[in-house]
Amino acid sequence: MINSAEFTGRLQKVIDYYNESASSFAEKIGVQRSSISHILSGRNKPSLDFVMKVLNSYPEVELYWLLNGKGNFPHHPLDNQTPPPKISEAQKKLPSENGNQISIPTEAEKENQITPPPSDSEIEKIVIFYKNGTFKSYKP
Repeated sequence: MINSAEFTGRLQKVIDYYNESASSFAEKIGVQRSSISHILSGRNKPSLDFVMKVLNSYPEVELYWLLNGKGNFPHHPLDNQTPPPKISEAQKKLPSENGNQISIPTEAEKENQITPPPSDSEIEKIVIFYKNGTFKSYKP
């Protein structure tokens, strides 16, 4: 069970870390200002929806830390990983062994790249996600 007083302290730490007022924090996560006020005063306990809005708006906030105080804040998920080596623009255009230029895709190109499925696969469902949070699902 979540200790409300400790949760409130951690929530206040998040608000202070980002130099937000309770009002601007509420606006950023998409809740009413009174919700923040009631949680900070201890009148109300945070809902799951409230916690998820905090996590979605502030990726450096770790769920386990926010709920239980264990873990790190701010959480930087890439801290434990070695970053990939930087490739200069000149290196991207070096000729390969057969004389053709090597084309290294940009991050945007990688994001839009589609990997073909194995030849024995069938399409079960196609889902299109829209930026407004809605989606459409199609079955062949």
